[in-house]
This record gives sequence, C-alpha cells and structure tokens, in this order.
Amino acid sequence: MRFFIVIIVLLSTLYAEELVLTGTVISNNKKMISARYMGYVKKINFEVGDSVEREDTLFELESAEFDILESQANLALEQANLMLDMYKTRVNVFKKHKRRLKRKKKLMPAMDFRANMEDLNENIDDISGSIEAVKVLVKEASEKSKQFATIAGYLKVKAPNDGVIVERRIQVGDMVAPGMLTMVIVDMQHLEIEAEVAESDLKYLRRNKVVKITIPSLSYKASGYIKAIVPSANPMAHTFKIRVHFEKTNAMIFPGMYAKVYIDLTNELVNKI
Repeated sequence: MRFFIVIIVLLSTLYAEELVLTGTVISNNKKMISARYMGYVKKINFEVGDSVEREDTLFELESAEFDILESQANLALEQANLMLDMYKTRVNVFKKHKRRLKRKKKLMPAMDFRANMEDLNENIDDISGSIEAVKVLVKEASEKSKQFATIAGYLKVKAPNDGVIVERRIQVGDMVAPGMLTMVIVDMQHLEIEAEVAESDLKYLRRNKVVKITIPSLSYKASGYIKAIVPSANPMAHTFKIRVHFEKTNAMIFPGMYAKVYIDLTNELVNKI
C-alpha cells in the first residue's frame, strides 16, 4: 500500500504540468448604438472615453419632417377636443331649455309643450350622436399624438447600460439613418479573457474548470473558470476559442489587455496513466 502511494506521488510530481495560453481581456457586454429613425444630429452629450449610465441621453436628432407631422397630430387633437367641448356646451344649453320648459308646462298649451319638447329632444339626440362621433376622433387623434410622442423619445438616443464610450462615428450635423452605427459602449465591469487553444490540447479542457490568470502589465493574478468552449475551429490554425470568467478587482483592467491563462494538467495526465 505504501509503495502504491509513493508511485502515485512520483507520477503526480513527474507529470505536474500546466498548459499556458495567451489571451486578451474582453468585455462581456459590448453595445453597438444605432438610431431607429432618420435625422440630423442636433446635439452630442458625450465624448470617447466618457463614462455613461443607463438611460443617459447620448445624442439627439432633429427631423423637420417629423416636427411637421407631430405638429399636425397635436393640432388635430386640439381641434377634436375643442369640437367636443362645443357639442357638450350645446347639449347642456338644450337640457337647460328642457328643464325650463318642464317648469312652464302648466302655463302653456299642451300642444305647444309637446312640440317644443319634441324639438328639444331631437336636438339633444342629434348633438349626443355628434358627441359620440367626436369622441372617436379625439381617441384617434390622442393615439396618434402619443405615437409621435414615443417617436420623439426615440430621437433622443439613450445608453442601454452603464459603460464607457470607446468609439464615436458621428458629428453634429451628420445625417443618421436607421441601423447606422453611431457609438460603441463597453461595460468595464463584466470582463472575461478570450484565448485560443490548440486542437490537440482541447482534451484537457472542460467547462467550469478552475484556472489561474495573470495580466502581466499590472502584475495581476487571480483565479477564474472556463465559462465556455466555443465549438468553432479556426480552419487555418486549428485552434478553438475559450472564454474564461474572472472577477475584476482592479480598476485598471481594461478590454484589450494582454493576459495569460494557466491550466493545471496534473489530474488529467494522472488519470490517463
């Protein structure tokens, strides 16, 4: 038994090796910012290198065509509301006349009372029908106005998350089209290391395997784990990409930094023996 243990220890020492991979620090949350509508850049609130928070307005667009349509929608809503108020006022006037007529019922001939009452009821019914029709117009105009208000919000392009602006492709006065790349925002808190591993070494890797990492320029050392093995080989170099997750504890770690990943092979080699 003791001899067997000694053999295992010797083999573990003999095969105590590690695989060293070179990689690059990358952000796990990189956003390409584009606009939803066409327009000219009216104002830019941030420069490259500035930190932004979620919902910060990055830049604003102006569109003459949109402004005209928005004004028309607001005007249509205002006119519909005025028409509705006018009809409501008229129907209230006729209802007052009807109440007065009822009070004078005993002072006037029955035939005149019925005739006047029929006229008032007919007018009230007609105006009530007009009120219902105008209410439909008000609802339609209100929905259209809300739609343009929503579009107006899109003319102010906002940051989708916290991060740092690493690229800006627009200037004030530029024409922006829908889908056009305008800015790039990188989340500096959720970082990973991307490295390439040779096809022949892929057998030593598995997801969630704990590894060691270093960032030589900062003399930074930490532990992490293999988050993903990307199943897409480089046909020229016959290498696979891996993603290593680690917790950022140094504010000076940025995407693009050179990094090394150390993978312990001891267990894998002993198991093969």
